[in-house]
Amino acid sequence: MFAIRPGSGAGSTICRACRTANTHSFKQGSWRQTSSQSLSRSPRSYKRNWTRSVGLIVASGAGIGLGFRELHAEAPPAPVEIKVENPKKRKGLSKEENRDLISSQHLQVKRSWANPGVYAWGSNSGRVAAPDLDETYIKSPRRIPFFDGMLLRDVKLDRDFGVAITEGGDLLQWGRGYSQETRQPTATLTGKKLVSVSISRDRVLALSSSGKLYSLPVSRDDQLSGKKPLESTWIPFYSSPALISYRTIEPPLSSWSEKVSSIASGLDHLLILTNNGRLFSAAASSTEFPGRGQLGVPGLTWTTRPEGPYDQPHEISTLRGFDITSIAAGDYHSLAVDREGRVFAFGDNSLGQLGFDYNSESPSISAPSLLPIQKLYAGTNLSPRVTSVAAGGVNSFITVDATRIAGPGDDDSNSRRLGQITADTWSCGQGTWGGLGNGRWTHMQGTPTKIKALSGLYEYDEPTSSIIPIRLARLTVGSTHASATMNNVTHIGAHAGSSENDTNWGADVLWWGGNEFYQLGIGKRNNVSQPVYIPPLDVAADKEKGRREEHRFQITPKGKVKLGNGRTVEMEQRVECGRFVSAVYSSVW
Repeated sequence: MFAIRPGSGAGSTICRACRTANTHSFKQGSWRQTSSQSLSRSPRSYKRNWTRSVGLIVASGAGIGLGFRELHAEAPPAPVEIKVENPKKRKGLSKEENRDLISSQHLQVKRSWANPGVYAWGSNSGRVAAPDLDETYIKSPRRIPFFDGMLLRDVKLDRDFGVAITEGGDLLQWGRGYSQETRQPTATLTGKKLVSVSISRDRVLALSSSGKLYSLPVSRDDQLSGKKPLESTWIPFYSSPALISYRTIEPPLSSWSEKVSSIASGLDHLLILTNNGRLFSAAASSTEFPGRGQLGVPGLTWTTRPEGPYDQPHEISTLRGFDITSIAAGDYHSLAVDREGRVFAFGDNSLGQLGFDYNSESPSISAPSLLPIQKLYAGTNLSPRVTSVAAGGVNSFITVDATRIAGPGDDDSNSRRLGQITADTWSCGQGTWGGLGNGRWTHMQGTPTKIKALSGLYEYDEPTSSIIPIRLARLTVGSTHASATMNNVTHIGAHAGSSENDTNWGADVLWWGGNEFYQLGIGKRNNVSQPVYIPPLDVAADKEKGRREEHRFQITPKGKVKLGNGRTVEMEQRVECGRFVSAVYSSVW
């Protein structure tokens, strides 16, 4: 595999990488070798672990058609010495034991299959990161014993309570916000075949596989004392009260085939997207009615709301006909992307989180407004298309595929680049704790700023023999911190019949932002303003293999695997950034 970043020098360097301990990175047209212990440094150039051999090819920009600077006549640079670490194999070990020894990534993937579960860290004041402990902080990833061997469908975290959907579709809750006495996750809403979950400040919003949407209080006391709906039983024509209090949220659907497909929530509001591309919003808190425009319905307040339940859904009529495909919600703001790759923002903009410059006379925007993404690429001969959005706290993130188009004065060399895609990530909102990920500590950022460490990345894909952009597979945002899972080429096909040098590796994961509760997982408390790697979740496993240097955490990608208990399932690991808490969990879909 190859990792490439366009440079400003005479040529561009491509390096074949198959992962081991040391890391080589490319920056501004030159190669430099860095120790893999340098986990806290930003991957300004995309880093790759290596295992077998390194082949170095230097090519001019015109030669490979990637748009690098043309080659000019100048004195040839001194040859670059590249040191490759010797394999760490040992005689007398089996093939698999040697794979574990030469590749930390292989060991990480194998352990995630052998013992799925949940790692959590950050604030534990609400006994969420470690329900069985009374420590205020969990400074590094730690397994929650209750989830050992379990696969989950979704996880959401607040520092006072946590929720998860089991493989069977039941809701689990834990933390002081749920119950002061309970010290482990407890099943609450069961038998509904739930597939995803979201949380407000005091309610849990859960979506079933059939598109039915449930809302229930976080508190166990409120669940037991509140009004309980009637549920059907195994006895025909007989219903009995449910075990806990909950409500159903029912948007007015246009046909029997339309159903709710995804949800996203802030502290007080809920976004509801249907499979027909229609978007609804609703109040999601029992204590506060949304009042900062985040519902996307101008003029809608507590006093002007229509008759009926306070949390009844309202169609966002401004977006009718735009065929919305993805949504995201921060504390008090909302984002929506349509099928044409346009992004709309509405709600609180007091810190520029909508992507517009702050206006003191109008700190919030109640009608969905189109973000002028094209302005970010003015004069570049690139045509942008938004591919996804993410939000949390007072920050927003936008991923863009920018396609090279013909421009005035293009010559033959530039014409070969037509259609080339560059994948970029942009951010806006508050950067006081480093949440923008751009290396700055800006208090307020209205116009989106590019996260250079996550933009303009390429790699060589061996199966297709082509150079492809490295996009983000997933971006999850907490109150002040965030994490990006890269969609880099992965490999989980090592088997007994393949070479002993054939090792598995996963996707790279990077973290940045606020770290006041150790939620970044770097073991220290300092905030970080640009994406960094963190150590493996199970550092002790690496040390058992005799490794002295630290390696970076890589996440296990989607795949059909055999677990430690012998079951064959399709699973992956996923990251969740919550409100001052982080987790990595084994997910089934």
